[in-house]
Amino acid sequence: MYKKINKQKMIVFTFIALSVGLFFYLGLDSYLNFSYIKSKQIDFNEFKSENYILTVLIFILIYTLTTAASLPGAAILTLLSGALFGIVWGSLFASISSTMGATLSFLSSRYLFKNSVKASFPKAFDRINKGVDEDGSFYLFSVRLIPVFPFFVVNLLMGLTNIKTINYMWVSALGMLPGTVAYVNAGTQISQLKSASGILSVQLIGAFVFIGLLPLLSKKLIVFLKKRTKKVS
Repeated sequence: MYKKINKQKMIVFTFIALSVGLFFYLGLDSYLNFSYIKSKQIDFNEFKSENYILTVLIFILIYTLTTAASLPGAAILTLLSGALFGIVWGSLFASISSTMGATLSFLSSRYLFKNSVKASFPKAFDRINKGVDEDGSFYLFSVRLIPVFPFFVVNLLMGLTNIKTINYMWVSALGMLPGTVAYVNAGTQISQLKSASGILSVQLIGAFVFIGLLPLLSKKLIVFLKKRTKKVS
């Protein structure tokens, strides 16, 4: 039974690795860059006007698979979402796609690596999960909101913890939303943008950091005050 499970995991891992390798071998990454989507904006909008539902479905599928496979291009697709669908619907479609993709990546990591990591590092695994059980949602919200943490790294590492999938989904969706809206809003003015860099200013990132850390720091402060109150009483 154990060998069968390992064989299944190897098949899944091989399929993912081959798919990613094929993506780059065929040069598909050249379609997920700022210059390409900007040059094709008129064509994309014409196709959307004639096939709106199909455009939405194709967009969500491509975005979800891109993030699930940890491929580069999520930021570009978020800009495209704004260019195609506007601020409201663009934010909704991009949020749905990024959340589904992140969850698939999270589940893949959990299926492929969690048991191996747990068996190899049982003490460290238990300590990490103790912290996740206590503050997992707060930590996840913080790292999702702060854009300095790579998207795929968060997916892979959180998959190794005991956090519940449903909690991972809604906290990720909430934490990624501000950054998503910022990029979608920029995408609505894509014709005026010269590049995708600089969309998130230092001030905006600083605001995200503050918002992301606030719930965690607030909880720590409450716990500290409770301990102080008990000592005084």
